[in-house]
Amino acid sequence: MNPDLIVFFVLALVAVGTAVGMVLSRNAVYSALFLIMNFSTVAVFYLILGAPFIAMAQITVYAGAIMVLFLFVIMLLGAEHLSRSPLFDWQKPLAVVMGIILMAEAGYALFVRDHIPGIVHNISPEHASPQAIGMTLFNDYFLPFQITAVLLLAAMIGAIVITKKEKKGSRG
Repeated sequence: MNPDLIVFFVLALVAVGTAVGMVLSRNAVYSALFLIMNFSTVAVFYLILGAPFIAMAQITVYAGAIMVLFLFVIMLLGAEHLSRSPLFDWQKPLAVVMGIILMAEAGYALFVRDHIPGIVHNISPEHASPQAIGMTLFNDYFLPFQITAVLLLAAMIGAIVITKKEKKGSRG
């Protein structure tokens, strides 16, 4: 067996295990930590595929900045433990049905179909370089990049407004 294949299967088990741990965890902080571990294993997948820039961006952006912000909001709001609400009892059976459908589709894609065309292409190393990604991002995708930046800024301002405590005796 190829060593890359062994590493892939081990990382796949870790990625699936951390995803299941994230979904099943009752503690929101533990769920966020499971998500960070999942992001890290995805970054190693990118390294195996030969995309080191995307792997470092995965660690920096997702596991670094966004998850730190997420943990900050969890701690600030005091929502470490998720409470059960009878209002959403229909979600668990729906999630089980959707999970079964997803597993059936994955089984079909892996075992029934002979060949799935167009998934893996040989990409030149110059295509995944930071310079090529920057040129593509700021030439072809400049507007979506700026819209994403504004949305993240609005989310940050919203989190601050939600958590701001009003001072007693003051008017605005």
